[in-house]
Amino acid sequence: MMKRWLLRTLAVLVLVVLGLGVFAWTRSTYLLHHTWHVDEAALVLPNDAQSIEQGHHLAVTHGCTDCHAQDMGGGVVVPKSPIGQIAAPNLTRGKGGVVAAFTVTDWERAIRHGLRPDGRALILMPSDEMNGLSDADTADLIAWLRQTPPVDRATERTFITPLGRALLAFGKLPVIAANRIDQRAPHMAYIAAVGDARYGAYLAQGCMGCHGAHLSGGAIPGMPPGTPKAANLTPDLATGIGTWSKADFYRALRQGRKPDGTALNPFMPWKSVGASSDTELDALWAYVHSVPARPAGQR
Repeated sequence: MMKRWLLRTLAVLVLVVLGLGVFAWTRSTYLLHHTWHVDEAALVLPNDAQSIEQGHHLAVTHGCTDCHAQDMGGGVVVPKSPIGQIAAPNLTRGKGGVVAAFTVTDWERAIRHGLRPDGRALILMPSDEMNGLSDADTADLIAWLRQTPPVDRATERTFITPLGRALLAFGKLPVIAANRIDQRAPHMAYIAAVGDARYGAYLAQGCMGCHGAHLSGGAIPGMPPGTPKAANLTPDLATGIGTWSKADFYRALRQGRKPDGTALNPFMPWKSVGASSDTELDALWAYVHSVPARPAGQR
């Protein structure tokens, strides 16, 4: 009797495991191969030096040069691990680049929608942070990207292991932004760069991937164990930056130092954010002090 019960239990467990495996494979395959259709009018790109330089500024402050390298020739972003490997592609027209045939629309869909030219999702492209970019800023960024010098460099392969696919299927590996974006949301044409909270909220979209929608920090979704937690950027007095002065805020982002003089964890890309203009940092400062105070990690 006991033996029969054990056999039945084992059979049920095997069926459950197989069922979960089939679900994980089916769901992850859908996420990786589903195609989205986005129809938007092509942006008109500027060709003046000031706009192209603004595009370079956006690439630095939004972290494009962190993942794709300073020369935009790409490189490994997430080294080989039990969940796979993710490499940022070469975005120049050199050998090994993937953008030689890109249209302006292809660039826009990749940046703001997280999509390849064929409509499939890009992996680890933070388009949920870039989706709110204005038409003007997006056009400046594309104009700069299209004129970067060719870099002859083939990047390593991006792949996701069965374990990674299981995590992806169950929402524990958020490397696909396309399914988190409202692909039909309208885009603003332009926003004035002034040092107020409204412009700060616009800029802070690039902070929310790590610090969360409420900027309260905590564990970063999808990152491997041991990854530093994101800091609480709300004005909470106990765990946030409620006791910081504006000078403290500037020093953190320009020098990588906390108010007590200790260094920020190098995982925080303070050099990229610190390349922001004084107006941009003023706007970010105004915005982080306008959000409700929250305890650290309360997302």
